[in-house]
Amino acid sequence: MQQANKSAPFINLFFIILSLLMIIPFILVISVSLSSEAFLTKSGYHFIPDSFTLSAYRYIFKVPDIIIRAYGITALVTLIGTAAGLLITSMIAYSISRPDYKYKNATSFYVFFTMLFSGGLVPFYILMTQYLHTKDTLWALVLPGLLNAWNVMVLKGFLSKIPMEIIESAKMDGAREWRIFFTIIMPLSTPALATMGLLIAFNYWNEWFQALLFIDNPDLVPLQLLLVRMLNSMEVITQNLDKFGIGLDMNQFPTMSARMAMVVMAAGPMMLVFPFFQRYFVQGLTVGSLKG
Repeated sequence: MQQANKSAPFINLFFIILSLLMIIPFILVISVSLSSEAFLTKSGYHFIPDSFTLSAYRYIFKVPDIIIRAYGITALVTLIGTAAGLLITSMIAYSISRPDYKYKNATSFYVFFTMLFSGGLVPFYILMTQYLHTKDTLWALVLPGLLNAWNVMVLKGFLSKIPMEIIESAKMDGAREWRIFFTIIMPLSTPALATMGLLIAFNYWNEWFQALLFIDNPDLVPLQLLLVRMLNSMEVITQNLDKFGIGLDMNQFPTMSARMAMVVMAAGPMMLVFPFFQRYFVQGLTVGSLKG
C-alpha cells in the first residue's frame, strides 16, 4: 500500500504530461486558425499571434447556408447511424455471447472472417448503387457504417461477462427473449453501449469517403466532404492566381489558417459532446478487467 502511494505522484505526473501533449497541439490549431496569413508566412506557427483575425472563418462561411446544411446532414446521419448501428451491433453481440446459442461458434467465426477479407470497392459500389439503389440518398451514408465486426467482437467480450443466471431467472418469471434483452441486458450494459456508441458516432461524423462515392446532390453533401472540397478549391485558386485573382496578394489569402479552421469546425462538435459521455467511456474501457 505504501509503495502504491509513493508511485502515485509519478503516475499522476505521467498522465498530466500525456494530457498536455494531446491538448497543446489543438490549442496551436485554434491559434493558427485565428492568425493572419501574412503573420504565418513571415513567422510560422505560434501559440500567440501578433493579432487575431477571423479571415479564415469568413472564407469558409462565405455561403453560410451550405455550411449549416452540411452540419445538419452530418448530424442527422450521425444520430440515425449511431442509434441503428448500436442496436444491430448489440443484438448480434448478445446472440453470440449466449452460451446456450447452438451456432455460437459458427456465427462468431462468420463475423470474425469479415475482419480479414472484404468484397472490394467495386462490388461494394455495385451493391450500393445497382441493388440497394442508395445513390444520392442518406442511406448511402448510413448503411455502410451500421455494422463493424470489431465492434461486435468487443461488445461480445463484455456481454459474455453477464451471468447466465440472470437470464434464466428472468425466463422463470415469464420474460421472453426480447424483454430480457431490452429490460435487463441493455441497462446492465450501459457503460459498454455508451463507449461503443461514442466510437460509432465518431466514425459517422468523420466519414467522407462514402459521400465522395455516392453523393452528387449538393443538398446531401456532409460536412467532412464539403470541407475537403473547399480545401481542394482553395488549393486550385492559390495555384492559379493569374487566372482567378489578378492582383491578389498571396499573403492575404487564408491558405494555412483556413486548413486549421476546417480542423476546428470538424472536430469541435465532437469535442463538446465527449465530456458528457466521459464517465461511461472510462467505465466501458475498464469494465470486465476485474473479477468478483
